[in-house]
Amino acid sequence: MTPSLDELKTISREIRIDILTMLHTAGSGHTGGSLSAVEMMVALFFAHMHLEPGNPCFADRDRFVLSKGHAAPVYYAVLARLGFITKKETLTLRRLGSCLQGHPDCKLTPGIEVSSGSLGQGLSIANGMALGFKIDRRPVRVFALLGDGEVQEGQIWEAAMTASHYRLDNLCALLDNNGLQIDGPVAEVKNIEPLSQKWESFGWHVRVVDGHDLSDILEALDEAAHHKGQPSIIIGRTIKGKGVSIFENKVRYHGLAPTVEELAQALKELSAHREG
Repeated sequence: MTPSLDELKTISREIRIDILTMLHTAGSGHTGGSLSAVEMMVALFFAHMHLEPGNPCFADRDRFVLSKGHAAPVYYAVLARLGFITKKETLTLRRLGSCLQGHPDCKLTPGIEVSSGSLGQGLSIANGMALGFKIDRRPVRVFALLGDGEVQEGQIWEAAMTASHYRLDNLCALLDNNGLQIDGPVAEVKNIEPLSQKWESFGWHVRVVDGHDLSDILEALDEAAHHKGQPSIIIGRTIKGKGVSIFENKVRYHGLAPTVEELAQALKELSAHREG
């Protein structure tokens, strides 16, 4: 059964706890961009995609590409919650020999479709999948999560043109638009706005949402599923480090794991949110 909205909110909070715990245990990794993508990942995996955790390779499963591969902790936390991997395995993040490396590895981790991490490439890979399924007339949808710093890459726009040209209406991109990248504010490094107009001009169906509002995201996913003749993109306006005050909108936590003290404060805030 599809979880209720309240259940999805609880899952989101628990996913954040799992992300921070695994990052602290590893001592390295990407905090900010993992936390900002939680609601989009939860809505997609727990209430929208057609998956079978007990049979991760069944032919007509929906496909997902984490183009912003450095946000692997949120992906791993979701996979563990769904049962593709164990929660114990999440505590081996970034260890030598672990199935959970710093970026997703499809040869090591059940549920991972594509090894990713080289920014700008994920949308092209998703295009290839979607085009193949369309040619074969298979009822499979393809999703790709992009970062906003990543959208500065030229290959993203080549892929955007390709998806539009082939009318890949079985493709839906989600953009984690948190406004920060490793070198600072996206607008200062290389401005990508106006995002909506750019994607529309490339022939995409565009929906802008509050990237932390589950009902807004679910409505956009449903709209994309029924939209024909164009690929769809959901631009989620998000907050880097969302959910914990000391991490929110702090560029330094792009690639910095929480300390003992920071983890304790984060868990306190997230627990208080549950009790509230």
